[in-house]
Amino acid sequence: MDDLDKLPSLNVRALPRRATSSLADITNPNCYAPEVTMTNERPSPIAPICLVVGALLGLAGSFAPSASLRGLAWGVDGTALIVGAALLAVHFIRCAQNSLAAGFLVFIAGEALVVSGSAMSLEASGPSFAAGAALWAAALVLVSAPNVMPMAVRVLGFVAALLFAVTALLAFAGRALTPLSEPLPFFAYPFLVLTMCGWAWWCRRARL
Repeated sequence: MDDLDKLPSLNVRALPRRATSSLADITNPNCYAPEVTMTNERPSPIAPICLVVGALLGLAGSFAPSASLRGLAWGVDGTALIVGAALLAVHFIRCAQNSLAAGFLVFIAGEALVVSGSAMSLEASGPSFAAGAALWAAALVLVSAPNVMPMAVRVLGFVAALLFAVTALLAFAGRALTPLSEPLPFFAYPFLVLTMCGWAWWCRRARL
């Protein structure tokens, strides 16, 4: 013990700042604690409401008896979907789910293009709809690829993505398509509606 008492004491103040910070990290039990993430947080309850309202109004607008009612339904539909997708994008960013967050951000961009033609004639809105359909397809792939949503919802999303990708390619190649052209994109809408309803259902029951 006498020999130990003769050893020089460690002067912490004399150490460089980097060394003292390292010593503080070693003595701090919280420095090795896992990073706190918000993975147990549910999405905003507004998100599923917006998704369902947007999906139903979008489908109803496809069967509207007049252009004014169709434009009104599609305008409200697009706004609701953008709000719902924005809330989900924020949720997945906070949960560090980058693919899903990017998917909903791309979906917002596509929906903004589509809703911009709500008050136009079907023929005039064709080019913006084609660009929006292409972004829809990309967004659906990004959201459906990770193993987060239920498998049935992911399959529906992939089918919708394929149909909208074909629609966009046909329009880009010079085919005169409108938002209500048959068989595409008209028969792609049910898959998109079911996918969005599946997202809403996931919001109400699942924790990431």
